[in-house]
Amino acid sequence: MPSDSSKFPLQDQIAVVTGAGRGIGKSISLKLSELGAHIVLCGRSREALDETAAEITKLVGETGSKSSGSTVTECDVTNLGSVEALAKKIETGFQRLDILVNNAGIAGEAGPLLKLSPESWNEVFNTNLRGVYYCIRSLAPVMIKAGGGHIINISSLAGKNPVPNLSAYSASKWGLNGLSYSVAEELRPQNVRVSVICPGSVYTDFSPHAGKSTEKMLQASDVAHAVAMLVTQAPQSFMSEILMRPTQKP
Repeated sequence: MPSDSSKFPLQDQIAVVTGAGRGIGKSISLKLSELGAHIVLCGRSREALDETAAEITKLVGETGSKSSGSTVTECDVTNLGSVEALAKKIETGFQRLDILVNNAGIAGEAGPLLKLSPESWNEVFNTNLRGVYYCIRSLAPVMIKAGGGHIINISSLAGKNPVPNLSAYSASKWGLNGLSYSVAEELRPQNVRVSVICPGSVYTDFSPHAGKSTEKMLQASDVAHAVAMLVTQAPQSFMSEILMRPTQKP
């Protein structure tokens, strides 16, 4: 019979997930809770976060997970003050942070770059890149003080390949990849592993992809599985990057 530590390897750990109210962030939150972590659910919509929290409560009851559940915290990653308030709440309430998943992101306005408004460009970069910088800047010190941990940035294959008519999104993800690789080298001496996950198109209820077979597309649960792999790897190993593609092209 497996021990609690093998069945629930994240027991007593604290995980922050941004964009946790729906889609990929919701799936990641449920997966980490299943493995025993207490999840701090972050996002701008209290209603969506409460729905994720309710599902975590139900999951813990059904699976017998050793997770202590979740904490809902409204946070706008594009606002430094909001993120710093989150960091203060984590440090005061838990005195530690083991896992940070920077998942919040937007695709932005589709269309040629020459017709893209500066406002749309700024909105994409403020969420997809500046928001990750704010979160790492504010939350990594809490993690370091507790002895180390994992930072996982959810990027995209659009950060590896050219994507016409989504140039701002693609550029933000290329930037996120560069940020991830660089800060990984900075934080390795502090026992903090920084990884980036680059999935292809992921099917979610709020992000349909016209003309593609949803059954063949990557699912939010696939990304959650990759996150689980990263946070449960042996302490002497370090996966810095995961590229995810569907088995069959949708």
